[in-house]
Amino acid sequence: EVQLQASGGGLVQAGGSLRLSCVVSGVSFDDYGIAWFRQAPGKEREGVACVSYSDGGPYYSDSVKGRFAMTSDNAKKTVYLQMNSLKAEDTAVYYCALDPFGYGSSCVPRTAGYWGQGTQVTVSS
Repeated sequence: EVQLQASGGGLVQAGGSLRLSCVVSGVSFDDYGIAWFRQAPGKEREGVACVSYSDGGPYYSDSVKGRFAMTSDNAKKTVYLQMNSLKAEDTAVYYCALDPFGYGSSCVPRTAGYWGQGTQVTVSS
């Protein structure tokens, strides 16, 4: 069974940092693209960072480029999203996801894939 467990969200002041973690079980990293998405109330879901063996990366959305960094620890089967210089507009529920066909350079899902439960990030201004 494929499972993704995201954690690390919380409340932080603008300009601060958070690191999200996503522990993956049931699959091999090499077989899937991995991505972080976010969704704020009333807004569409946005792919903020993604990487895959087939498409390369990591790639970042323009809204987070230069502030967020996606890394992974294959031994721990964990993907991280380091978020620096946080802004109020970064407030959202953040999800990690897997897609067997990757996400391309625009971090768009190609299949329904697998999703974690989400972790809330709130940035106070």
